[in-house]
Amino acid sequence: MRRRVERVVGEYDRKVAELDAVHRHDDADVARRIAELEARLAQARAVDWSRLPSGEFLDEVRSALLLPDASWNRPPAPPSFLERLRALFRRLAAWFRGLFGRRTRPAPEPPSGRRVVFAVPAAGGRTLGASEVGEALARMNDAERHELSERVESDLRSQERTLEREAEEKRRAAEAQRRQIEAERAEARQKAESDGENQVRDATERRLERELKERGFVAERAGELVVTYGLVERFARLLLEEESRKLPGDLRLSLRGGGSTGIYEKARLRRPEEVAHLDVPGSLLEARLAGLRHIDESTSYVYREVTAERVHVVLAFDRSGSMAENGKLEAAKKALLALYVAVRRRYPDATVDLLAFDNEVRVLDLVELWECPAGAFTNTAEALRTAHLLLRASRASRREVYLITDGLPEAYTDEDGRVRSGALDVAMERALERARELATVTPLKSTVLLLKSEHPEYEVAARSIARTLGGEMVVTEPTRLGVELLVRWAHGTETERRVAAPAPPPAKAAPAGGRGRRRRADRRMGG
Repeated sequence: MRRRVERVVGEYDRKVAELDAVHRHDDADVARRIAELEARLAQARAVDWSRLPSGEFLDEVRSALLLPDASWNRPPAPPSFLERLRALFRRLAAWFRGLFGRRTRPAPEPPSGRRVVFAVPAAGGRTLGASEVGEALARMNDAERHELSERVESDLRSQERTLEREAEEKRRAAEAQRRQIEAERAEARQKAESDGENQVRDATERRLERELKERGFVAERAGELVVTYGLVERFARLLLEEESRKLPGDLRLSLRGGGSTGIYEKARLRRPEEVAHLDVPGSLLEARLAGLRHIDESTSYVYREVTAERVHVVLAFDRSGSMAENGKLEAAKKALLALYVAVRRRYPDATVDLLAFDNEVRVLDLVELWECPAGAFTNTAEALRTAHLLLRASRASRREVYLITDGLPEAYTDEDGRVRSGALDVAMERALERARELATVTPLKSTVLLLKSEHPEYEVAARSIARTLGGEMVVTEPTRLGVELLVRWAHGTETERRVAAPAPPPAKAAPAGGRGRRRRADRRMGG
């Protein structure tokens, strides 16, 4: 890309250099011609106009002699009244002399005083020969010669001004052309850089598209790229890691471990995720017996589950039109993705249902969750009814429901299956009715998360729904939603029971009931 830009800029630099060379040549030529005119003007002031000048001024003299407004080309002035009266008396005197006297030959009239007369040049043009010019100069008086000298000098000055004006126009044209070349160079440079960046970006996009396709993160459908479940899940893992940094250390550790079953076996460490169930005293004892100062993988013992606990989680979020404000919908999506991955990490076989509700309820997968847009009104009753149907048919021993909303129930579904909106009291009553139905599912842990609002009645409604469900209610900011979900999930009801490492027998015998309970606990923990 850099070479291409340099090549384009170099081409325009060459054009600018050529233009500067022509401009310098024109300036030198104009300066030379002006100097020649100045020299001719100095020579014209020293010419004797009583005779034919040298050939270099012949054109200027010929042009001056043919000027219509020159004094020698003007028609004679009409005679004055006194001159006409004198002429009349002369004619009368001549008549009387002819009548009474002897006839004599009339005397020639005295010259009128105008000795040089030239016609105005015709349209086809008229020129004067050298002999005619010399004759005209010889017949001129001093005033006419002075006028001729001024007219020749004026012609030379006019030529000089014309030359300077033409030179100035050329300079302006050259400057405009230079500015145009500079603008074209800047545009060409920008275009070359943009083309280069586009080529790099296109190559990067093609490479990234190819890699994403190879890894199964995107797929091509109808000529367009669409995200896949794998990409959204990968993104969800990153969201979980980001949200986990805001949690206390014990909660982060609990999110990394496997699910709780209540039945464990003691065995060596196999996967890093099993560190959450590390038998620290037993591992230290094994390390000391092996002559090691620290625990390593060969001396680490963990409590591993024998049977998996069945878990069913329903994540319902409000996607009404108000959720599109202040980034609430995006925050809910990110929080649910993070919680989805947290549930799957601890319980790989868990059932996780994602519900999006506005006027209606939709069950989504991860891709549909991320692409889910904002909708219409809030039909909380229908979301609770769908959660009840899902959890009622579940055979899981741990059932949880999380409801995320930002306002009041605004809509409900009537007996005919039509969605009604506007009657807030009826919508609230239907929501409480569906909450009482959902509360009949046992065991059940429910949490209602309300995004903060300026309306206090929203919190009252959310608290009523949470109280009817027999769960808890949390009021939080959109930016804290992910943390609140993970905290509630990590503090959920667990059947996990940990036992201490083998200890020396007690000094006193325990009661029979306590001894039986300890044996049952040891059998359940695999100790």
